[in-house]
Amino acid sequence: MLAGRESSTAGVLLHTAIAESVGLSATDEKTIEILARLGPLSAGEIAQHTGLASASVTSLIDRLEERGLVRRVRDAVDRRRVMVEVAPEKSAELGAMFEPIRREMETLLAKYDDAQLAAIADYLSRAAAWSREHAAALRARRGR
Repeated sequence: MLAGRESSTAGVLLHTAIAESVGLSATDEKTIEILARLGPLSAGEIAQHTGLASASVTSLIDRLEERGLVRRVRDAVDRRRVMVEVAPEKSAELGAMFEPIRREMETLLAKYDDAQLAAIADYLSRAAAWSREHAAALRARRGR
């Protein structure tokens, strides 16, 4: 439990430092990560993934769009629906910024065999699901 707490805290602090190094908030940086990982999302879907209120998501998208990091595009299936995606011209730039960190993480993970990696991945997936569930429950209690 202590190692999990330490890892969680270190992760939050790392992503805060990464975000600040490029003039973003941690929420800005994690929203870009969500969009890069999941692909284009609507504002409502961003709200679901981040736990932010709708008005906050609108401000977040405006802020990221103003910096050229994301763009609003029409949904290919439902042209009335607006999606938000990482701006293609910034995607490579952001990827390059994280490349040294990714390589270091690969070096760390190379110390584990396939069975150990499967166990680590299983734990991380379950812990992420648990965290999402508890965050949603906390927001529900606050009426969001």
